[in-house]
Amino acid sequence: MNQLIKLLRPHQYIKNLFVFAPLFFTFTFSFEQVVDTFVVFILFCLLASSIYILNDYMDIEEDKQHPKKKFRPLASGKVSKNSARILFVFLALLPLFISFFINTKLFLVLAIYFILNIAYSLGLKHITIIDIFIIASGFVLRLFAGASVIDNELSMWIIIMTFLLALFLAIAKRRDDVLLANDGVEARKNIDGYNLEFVNAVMVLMGGVILVSYILYTVSDDVISRLNSRNLYLTAFFVILGVMRYMQITFVEGNSGSPTKVVLKDRFLQLTILFWLASFFVVVKFGSLNG
Repeated sequence: MNQLIKLLRPHQYIKNLFVFAPLFFTFTFSFEQVVDTFVVFILFCLLASSIYILNDYMDIEEDKQHPKKKFRPLASGKVSKNSARILFVFLALLPLFISFFINTKLFLVLAIYFILNIAYSLGLKHITIIDIFIIASGFVLRLFAGASVIDNELSMWIIIMTFLLALFLAIAKRRDDVLLANDGVEARKNIDGYNLEFVNAVMVLMGGVILVSYILYTVSDDVISRLNSRNLYLTAFFVILGVMRYMQITFVEGNSGSPTKVVLKDRFLQLTILFWLASFFVVVKFGSLNG
């Protein structure tokens, strides 16, 4: 049972918290909207787990050569291929079936996410740059999934920044694969399309673009008018801190593996995210007093 749970990769569910972003940025949500969004979160977790199973199934032989992935349930042989196939079908169909009866928009978003990731698993993940763009697109689809059940129109700024942040984290993960390749371990078939100079440059570029985009977001007339606060720029302090800390973890400490595990283990990043959320809430809630 433990190996089956491990196959679902529950530690990756933190990514699905992005479905709550549209709700968070409304600041005027109801209990019903919270419940509806939580249902979307559960559905996305189930569907994402089906994709993780498919990825592991497709990469069994490749994972056996990887110093860390060789311990995964399928690669290690602790979960049979037949069990994985049955679980994949169940976890893929259940959320799609349920979402169909919730609303059409949610069903379409989940269907697009599923199809896109099937294509990724079957070959697109071997195409340099396209692979990380698909990963980033998955985070944007999470936003649309969350927005579909609360009738909230997503801000272009939120979409852009989410996409940029996801690209930043994805390229950081590729950096780990490049380091493994440099040590003689072929972590991915398309790793020849990346090298350390390229991924380092892209990480620095994306980090800078994220910071500029966030600052522009906080001082845009539309956001100031909608949130009734001119002090949102103050929250940029924690965004800068978070990006710098992640780069420090990557470049100085040499820990550029799974972004999820990095966030779950690093107290500095956790506190930075917590303080950003708190500062954002306080500025929006009381910012009009000084605006």
